[in-house]
Amino acid sequence: KEFAGTRQLFNSGVKLVILDEADAMTSDAQFALRRVIEKYTKNTRFCLICNYVSKIIPALQSRCTRFRFSPLERSQMEGRLNEVVRAEGCQTTPDGVEAILRLANGDMRRVLNLLQATAMACDVVDEPSVYLTSGAPLPADMEKILEWLLNSKFDEAYEKIVELCSTKGYSLADVLHDLTVMVAELDLPSTALAMLMDGMSSVEHRLAFGTDEKLQAASLVGVYVQTRELSTLAT
Repeated sequence: KEFAGTRQLFNSGVKLVILDEADAMTSDAQFALRRVIEKYTKNTRFCLICNYVSKIIPALQSRCTRFRFSPLERSQMEGRLNEVVRAEGCQTTPDGVEAILRLANGDMRRVLNLLQATAMACDVVDEPSVYLTSGAPLPADMEKILEWLLNSKFDEAYEKIVELCSTKGYSLADVLHDLTVMVAELDLPSTALAMLMDGMSSVEHRLAFGTDEKLQAASLVGVYVQTRELSTLAT
């Protein structure tokens, strides 16, 4: 507020205030910011950077011009990643680079963070080390989980999934994220796919509110078992 409210002598230019992660501000803080923007708009311009524009109050959104930056293309990230690898002398493998690009989801900051963390923790940046560093489930483990969900009985699938997540330290939310992508690529009837997606979205919603992971793991298995049973009856 003090920075925005002061004006330099013999300088007709405007000041620029850049607020990163503005969506992490509380509603009260955003309303206070709105008043600051209104009061000092003559000599100060404000740039708000956020990941989720829906978390910015309408009063602020209406006072701003919105610029949306889409995730980076794979080719853009890969080129820059290779430059950093050469400059830093990191030892990488093709599957390690592929894993970093896959986990980054178009975020260049995450690419660099994953590369740095993996290079510091391991001698070689390969696929297992990248997944181990990030805490994300390995593709091989996700294939096992999907196999159990599609073919095993309820109690067997539940015990195996809970044991795997506990042993490897996987978050059920991360497992759900990967399952959603994998299930969408399966050749399933539209009704079965809709049931699975609806069920997994409900589990993810409850996880977001801090419910017990083991309880939601049981719910996840139940969604798949129920879908299998209904699909069998339909045929």
